[in-house]
Amino acid sequence: MAQTPTHEAAGTNSPAQSDSPRDLAVVAAKGFCMGAADVVPGVSGGTMAFILGIYQRLIDAIRAFDLTALGQVTRLDLRGAAARVDLIFLIALGLGLASALVFFTRVVPLPKLIRTDPELIYGLFFGLIAASIVVLLRGLGRVSGKDWISLGAGIVVGGTIISLVPTETPETSWFVFLASALAICAMILPGISGSFILLILQKYAYIFDAIGRFDFSIIIPFALGAATGLMAFSRVLSWLLSHYYRVTLVVIIGILLSSLWKIWPFQDRLYVTVRGKERLMSTEPLWPAALDATVLASLGLAAVGFIAVIAIERLARRSPDAAP
Repeated sequence: MAQTPTHEAAGTNSPAQSDSPRDLAVVAAKGFCMGAADVVPGVSGGTMAFILGIYQRLIDAIRAFDLTALGQVTRLDLRGAAARVDLIFLIALGLGLASALVFFTRVVPLPKLIRTDPELIYGLFFGLIAASIVVLLRGLGRVSGKDWISLGAGIVVGGTIISLVPTETPETSWFVFLASALAICAMILPGISGSFILLILQKYAYIFDAIGRFDFSIIIPFALGAATGLMAFSRVLSWLLSHYYRVTLVVIIGILLSSLWKIWPFQDRLYVTVRGKERLMSTEPLWPAALDATVLASLGLAAVGFIAVIAIERLARRSPDAAP
């Protein structure tokens, strides 16, 4: 959110916040929303973290996994280590994320719904992302010439990534590890979807099917790759936010703007059959020919997503704990 941008000097970590059971339930619910977004190619869990006001805390918690925390563990100062890395927050968020991944692969198969009803799914997320852009732009205040340059850079970066065409890739453990590390970096960067990176690398269906089947021969290298990517990229991102916050934020807004091209619910989607399975190869945005029931439902869900984000942002501003 526009109020989330509280950050500290580089190299410091704040102590873990004291959360009530109700607070942790809310964090788990936010993790569920992030997980739901990560299942959809083109939608970023990092975007959801921004929208829901937990982005900075998440980055700070991940960055706190360092040598100091490791030293506390080796000295059996487990309480100190848990406080340093905000472990209770991460556990609650992780439970929400894991619940969403299982729910949207086994109970409500979102990857299949994207194929059968893409207009409805993408309509909702288009509204969510469009509203988050409005919120972030409003929080910038007066826009300078330097901001426009940063915004353009973000649009170019995001557009380059989302225009990549999927290619065939190996299904070995080392490549699953690599794909996971790259995807998790995209997941925590608002505007770029980790699932879309997996789609580009031809590992989207392969990995999410494995999660749905609880195939740990694939899940384990995927989890290890995700942990490695998080540890490395979170430090880079945290440093950027600490030293070049406004520039980084404006670049992120540019990436979000470019993602709307891919999230637009009405697309001419090209699928090809690879090893007996249909794969999405490319999409081209188009304007719907008529206002039929599907179009109206998609636009309605986009409006619901937009209004929900604006409402959440206003509630956050009224909260006594909102950042100044």
